[in-house]
Amino acid sequence: MKNKEHNLKPKSYKQIFKGLFRCFVIPLAISLLTLLSGCVHYDVGVDFSQQHRGEITQYISLAEQLTNLSQTEADKWLDSLKKRAENLHGQAKRISPEEIMIKIPFGNGKELTEKFNKFFNPSPSRLARTLKNSNSDLVDLKAKISLKQSNWLFMEHNLLNLEVDLRALGVLSNQGNVIFSTGSLIDLEFILKAPLGLKNIVSNTSFEQKTNQIIWKLKPGQINTIESSFWVPSYLGIGTIGIILLMLIGFYIKYRHFPKIQLVK
Repeated sequence: MKNKEHNLKPKSYKQIFKGLFRCFVIPLAISLLTLLSGCVHYDVGVDFSQQHRGEITQYISLAEQLTNLSQTEADKWLDSLKKRAENLHGQAKRISPEEIMIKIPFGNGKELTEKFNKFFNPSPSRLARTLKNSNSDLVDLKAKISLKQSNWLFMEHNLLNLEVDLRALGVLSNQGNVIFSTGSLIDLEFILKAPLGLKNIVSNTSFEQKTNQIIWKLKPGQINTIESSFWVPSYLGIGTIGIILLMLIGFYIKYRHFPKIQLVK
């Protein structure tokens, strides 16, 4: 009889522990995840408004719940983004303690790819010069962009490829430990703006098509791939044709006929 009573006690302790875990620990974890959902809103944009002028934009907004957890880590991360932008001749403005707007200009497609890739994949030597703490990223976002351009006299065709690796995405503590899984904590979007013929070719993530822009919703925990095409006016080609037309009109006004073109045999 004593042996039976002795064997019952460990089981009863386990049952009590399971009951406490179900009643308190699980609801607490769910409540924390609910309160912290959408902690980081991160928009990355490329505005290719003209053939020789554009802008890389970034808007980051941190929820109050996250900054309350670690305002120091949030400040370090936002300051590191500001320094990266300034190294690429860009500007960063702290709208509030939780928000920052970054703008990096570019003059052509080559400069776009160089600045974009350097910002999201800084070299170790650059980081060593600009950042004291190499683990200061709250959001580990690695992205690479490529652009193929072809000139069609009046227009320039652009084929853009983007790869964003979000497998290592994490919200980190000061010691580098992951605080929470980021599947429901990070809201990431990539926005492409272009004047003409903008369309999504291939992507493994959802997107929304608007006038002169497409918004892709990036998925944490995986590699996001995007392929898109668009057109921009070629002002050099348009200007060249305009000069030729003016010359022909002037010749006609003076001689009352257009110049004859003789074919050489």
